[in-house]
Amino acid sequence: MTKNRVSVITTTAAVIFALLISSAYTSKVAAQKPVQPPNEEIQREVGHQLRMLNLYTVFDNLEYGVDGSRVILEGQVTNPELKSEAIASVKKIHGVTEVQDNIKTLPLSNDDDRIRRAAYRSIYGDPLLSRYGFQSVQSIHIIVEHGNITLEGDVSTEADKNVAGIRANSVEGAFSVKNNLSIHGEL
Repeated sequence: MTKNRVSVITTTAAVIFALLISSAYTSKVAAQKPVQPPNEEIQREVGHQLRMLNLYTVFDNLEYGVDGSRVILEGQVTNPELKSEAIASVKKIHGVTEVQDNIKTLPLSNDDDRIRRAAYRSIYGDPLLSRYGFQSVQSIHIIVEHGNITLEGDVSTEADKNVAGIRANSVEGAFSVKNNLSIHGEL
C-alpha cells in the first residue's frame, strides 16, 4: 500500500509541475501578444458607432475625444434625435463609464435649410469634389447656423479643400464661410 501512495504522490507532483510549466508558457505567450490599450479600443469603437448612426447626415458634424473611460462628444446636429442616438450608442460601448455631451442642436430655420441644400449642390456637384459624395458617410460636412457656413471633415488634397471653400462661398444668401477641412491624403 505504501508503494501506491508514493506512486499517487509522484503522479500528482508530475501533474502539478506540468500545470505550472503550462501556465508559465501561457503567461509568456500572452505577455508577448501586443495588447491594445483600452483607450484605443474605445476610440475606434466610438468612431464606428457614430458613423453608423441612422440619422447622421452631411449636415451634421460629430466629433469626440476619449479620456480614459470617459467620452466627450462635440459637434453640431440638425436633429435632436441624432444627439440622443449618439449619446445612447456611445454609452453602450464596453469600457465607457461616462459620456460628456457637448453636442449643439442647430436652430430650426428655413433660410439655413435653403443654404444647406444650395451648398450641398454647389460642393458635391463640382466634378473635383463629387467623389466625396459617394462615401457611406460623406467626408465634407456642411454646417449652417444663422446663414454662416462651416465646412468640417477630411479631404485628400489642399486643392480639394480650396475648391470646397470657393464653392461654399458662391452660395447665395450665406453670410460667411469657415473652412475647417483637414487634409488626410487619399481617403
